[in-house]
Amino acid sequence: MTTPVARLQMMRKFLTKIRDAKGWRLHVIAMLAGAASVLSMAPLFAWPVMFITIPVFVLLLDGTIARAENGKPGRRAWNAAVVGWFFGFGYFLASLFWIGEAFLVEADKFAWALPFAVTLLPAGLAFYFALASAAAALIWRPGIYRLLALALTLTVTEWLRGQLFTGFPWNLLGYSLTGNESMMQWAAFFGAYGLTPLAILIFASPVPLIDHVLKQDETGLPGAGRLILPGAALAAFLIGMPVGNARFSAPPLNPVDGVKLRLVQPNIPQKDKWLPQNRQQVFNRLMQVTSGRSGPADTALTNVTHVIWPESAFPFLILRSRQSLDAIAALLPGNTVLITGALRMQESPSPGAAPGSLIKRRVFNSLLALDTDGRTLAVYDKMHLVPFGEFLPFQNFLEAIGLEQLTRLKGGFASGGAGQKFTIKGLPRTVPLICYEIIFPGKFINGDKRPAWLLNLTNDAWFGRTSGPHQHFHQARIRAIEEGVPLVRVANTGISAVIDPYGRILNRIPLMSTGAVNSHLPSALPPTTYAMYRESILFFEILSILIAMFLVARGRTGEI
Repeated sequence: MTTPVARLQMMRKFLTKIRDAKGWRLHVIAMLAGAASVLSMAPLFAWPVMFITIPVFVLLLDGTIARAENGKPGRRAWNAAVVGWFFGFGYFLASLFWIGEAFLVEADKFAWALPFAVTLLPAGLAFYFALASAAAALIWRPGIYRLLALALTLTVTEWLRGQLFTGFPWNLLGYSLTGNESMMQWAAFFGAYGLTPLAILIFASPVPLIDHVLKQDETGLPGAGRLILPGAALAAFLIGMPVGNARFSAPPLNPVDGVKLRLVQPNIPQKDKWLPQNRQQVFNRLMQVTSGRSGPADTALTNVTHVIWPESAFPFLILRSRQSLDAIAALLPGNTVLITGALRMQESPSPGAAPGSLIKRRVFNSLLALDTDGRTLAVYDKMHLVPFGEFLPFQNFLEAIGLEQLTRLKGGFASGGAGQKFTIKGLPRTVPLICYEIIFPGKFINGDKRPAWLLNLTNDAWFGRTSGPHQHFHQARIRAIEEGVPLVRVANTGISAVIDPYGRILNRIPLMSTGAVNSHLPSALPPTTYAMYRESILFFEILSILIAMFLVARGRTGEI
């Protein structure tokens, strides 16, 4: 049997090997730590793994910065940036591998690009971790100061990731603190961006104890300074978990009067949907699932006020098909309204052209509301388009050399303008969000005109049974908690659901299932802390970290 002293020596030896790793071993450990961190995200939610991966990341930075301590600051920053890049590459590779699934939908056209897509995007996003690591290295010093510095720089770069180059805040580090229903409630106070500095500091809390193991003798106990951060992390859970549990366990909310929704998930494979010979079959599938019963308890269209179909539900321009509009009108009972995703074409004379000669065509990824006469009641055109999916950067040039986006639409989709109004008869004010517009915290919410609910239509059929649809669904769920309003989400292949302002799933259609479900629309809560203050919360957290760094620098520098 090994003695406590022997076990401590073994632990010290192991931790020293991680800290002192060099060359390819350093890069592999960093990449594996980054990849393992994704286990904290949907669908596994193994968030305790972050108590290992973040300290490993800190140890690797410790070692590489220490080896460059006598060199120029630029060398120290560069070495740290390399470690950060490998950690980020592993993180985004594991987060986004499912993107490759989309390139297999039309494998004959796009399979060649799959290796580039699943590696180049993570490689590019990893530069945000590299930048954070380099910036932290410039102000790195022993003790808790370096953890505050890393929390500061990662918080800033995670926010930048959601803003620059159209933004892509997928799997923000803050989501690692939303791994169960109680922890999810923290988003109502901090928002996803605001959870990031908390996540870094909480999951880095073992580092002061690791420092003790590496530096103290076998019988020494950690000093009070080394217990500050672990104690604060423990306090966060002891306070936050009961508060979150109480919030999640609140009584059911009253439904909105006079509203009965029917969510329709047709579950049409992406590879089949856009084949010209399948157009009528796809339309018939939508109609059949809408009018049919998904189970004994399903009342179909009885008393339904609003039917909701997913993003780009039709493989044709529905507004130009009178026959299809008439069929929809015949399907919908009474004053029922259909809300659906659809392609919409807008034609106008080309600037400077003679009347009737050249026509400029713009195609939008839209959300429509149609009445029982097939008339268009409201239109929302998607504003935040997916790069390489719905448009190409430098569209004309790249098309000229033979490249095309996944949707294969010549010229790409047009973006809708800001300030669009989407008012639906019989429903309170909503904010419509198409596909990944839902992953941007607070971006599409007008603070002066708070919505009563969020509507998200999407088509995750591109990504099959991978982790992508689960991550997309989870981030949408967090938006409801952040804003304190219900979310109605309808997806072609799933996951479709009605979610209340506490993030509780009231009705759900699982991934890769065909069916429809009826539901009431829950009422909204009063504005959450996040909804009232938004990025001011993040600014306050950053300011608090700066103040803490100043106090630590002015105080004792040993253990702290």
